[in-house]
Amino acid sequence: MQATPRPLSLALALTISPLAQAAGQPPVAQLEAIRISVSPLALSQQELLSPSTVLQGPSLDLRRAATLGQLLDGEPGIHSDTFGAGASRPVIRGQTAPRVKVLSDGSDVMDASAVSPDHAVTVDTWLAGRVEVLRGPAALLYGGGAIGGVVNVLDRKIPSAIPENGFEGSAQAQGSTADKGRAGAVELTAGQGNVAVHVEGASRRGRDYRVPDWTDGRVKDSNARSDTASVGLSFIGERGYIGAAYSYRDDVYGLPGHSHEYEDCHPHGATLHCGGHGHDHGHDHGHDHDHEHAHEHSATAHLRSERFDLRGELRDPLPGFQRARLRAGVTDYRHVEKDGDVDGTRFSNRGYDGRLELEHRPLGPFSGVIGLQTALSDFESRGGSEDFIPKTRSRSHGLFILENLRWQDWRFEFGARQEWQTITPDSPRLERREGTASSLSAGAVWDFAPQYAASLSISRSQRLPNAQELYARGVHFATLSYERGDADLGRETSHNVDLGLQKHAGDLRFDLRAFYTRSKGYIYGRTLDRHEDFSLIQYSQDDARFWGLEGKVSYPVRRWATVSVFGDVVRGKLLHPDRNLPRMPAARLGVRADLDWRNWSGFVDYTHTFAQGRLAEFEQRSPSYGMLGAGVSYRGRLDQTDYTLYLRGSNLLDKLAYNHTSFIARQAPLMGRNIMAGVKVEF
Repeated sequence: MQATPRPLSLALALTISPLAQAAGQPPVAQLEAIRISVSPLALSQQELLSPSTVLQGPSLDLRRAATLGQLLDGEPGIHSDTFGAGASRPVIRGQTAPRVKVLSDGSDVMDASAVSPDHAVTVDTWLAGRVEVLRGPAALLYGGGAIGGVVNVLDRKIPSAIPENGFEGSAQAQGSTADKGRAGAVELTAGQGNVAVHVEGASRRGRDYRVPDWTDGRVKDSNARSDTASVGLSFIGERGYIGAAYSYRDDVYGLPGHSHEYEDCHPHGATLHCGGHGHDHGHDHGHDHDHEHAHEHSATAHLRSERFDLRGELRDPLPGFQRARLRAGVTDYRHVEKDGDVDGTRFSNRGYDGRLELEHRPLGPFSGVIGLQTALSDFESRGGSEDFIPKTRSRSHGLFILENLRWQDWRFEFGARQEWQTITPDSPRLERREGTASSLSAGAVWDFAPQYAASLSISRSQRLPNAQELYARGVHFATLSYERGDADLGRETSHNVDLGLQKHAGDLRFDLRAFYTRSKGYIYGRTLDRHEDFSLIQYSQDDARFWGLEGKVSYPVRRWATVSVFGDVVRGKLLHPDRNLPRMPAARLGVRADLDWRNWSGFVDYTHTFAQGRLAEFEQRSPSYGMLGAGVSYRGRLDQTDYTLYLRGSNLLDKLAYNHTSFIARQAPLMGRNIMAGVKVEF
């Protein structure tokens, strides 16, 4: 492994000074351990072998954002593949969909976000009560689609307890300057006896957002509108609960960079031919091309999703078992992409996902969970010029087990999952694909001293190619590319090592992680040729390796002020031939001060994103940039009502910044200076 990179070394050096000055300060109050529900055994963050991130309460309220990627971006090891203001997906350790799975309280969201970065992830970030991120080997119990990590968004759609006073709820509103945005949400839970009902709704509006040093000052087609609503009912008893909910979502958002200028582009072997020009006819392959694409109409995506959720938990369900947990969802997702008022390609995904977990009673020193999961997805794209994936039916089934063993200062964990997948295309020319994938993991946590822990986990994870990687063939305007699948792609096998060192109590706290992954038959979109902004992408399979470091160190310099230093770096390369993988995140280093005094809390942070010069074929270098953010909130109480007022600013230095993980980084830079003000009331 290469030497420790400069960003992490600098982070450790910057930490020494404030720690030395703060010596002798009184200890801060200890917080209750946070338990991770996406972990089948509901372990605490300190007990987990793999790194986790949890956002809830005031920390989540101050980070509320329109998309899931924006909400999580900036946490160590987590980036976002931004696509204007309407869509963005989490990027975890350099991986995004289809290797990062997004769950709605343990159940797959079943949208179309894995197909393209311009498709929104259909979880509600405004009404989420908690967001959990699990990365590393522990995520393998959710299948090959979670090799990179799992993001679990918990909500209150289905009540699991009767409110103490018979009802409870909240309402919030927020406005923002850069996009002239406004958002609001309200929720209410009421219950009596054994029955509880929950209703909620949220609405968001935003215009084209402002960017410094940019043509017309705003990113064209970066507007967004979203409306969501849900109603749920639960029956709650002494041993558990069972409940169901219906949810509806309607979005309309712009597609920056969307252009039909390249509609006639098509491949000849490994070269592109556009407008009668091919590779040997002098078209521009330069990396510095800054081409403005003018089109008469705005390009928009119109999304509609209906979903039914079923959730339940039962204590002592069967002899030998102490808990059963059920999560299931049925989704009818569809969206159409329009050029002005003209309908283009229609995407739809109808399917279900179900997961049952049974936690057995301790068997000697062992405690654990066994479970099964099944899913069906009918995906279709039709009409328009982006009909690049045939109609397909994907079925998958999985069996998994996780066992935990405690011995003195050690905790050992062993996990396994077997998965079966079938993809059936609706085409006589394409063959049905069947396959199996096996994943294994093992690890240990050693509490080698009070407040300290070291962890090591290893895993072997397998992933089967999806329908897009196998069968794609056609123009994909959202990513400005012609995509070409390969029906002969095989299984992808990754061997992973994750090493961690933590200090989880006391004044000085830190969480440092190093990881290494070697993948055999890694599936990726290779750019074969480029004409101006348009690329020819071939789904290919080669051996690859990933490694990285991420960490955070914090210390209370005063009882009311805590200083943190954080950073991450990830590298991804093909082995044969030796090439960089595309859209790898740039290294980051940041410092943050959190303030907490009486009813006031606040923060100031600065994150420096380094230039990304390790480029794949035809990629363009992304310059470095720094982001300054700050926020302040006041929490008060009036009669039986709690309220919070907050003010937050992002990109306060108003920097022009390009996100290297984005397909349209040059067409849609990151948002300029933005001030957000909001209020939340809880009753």
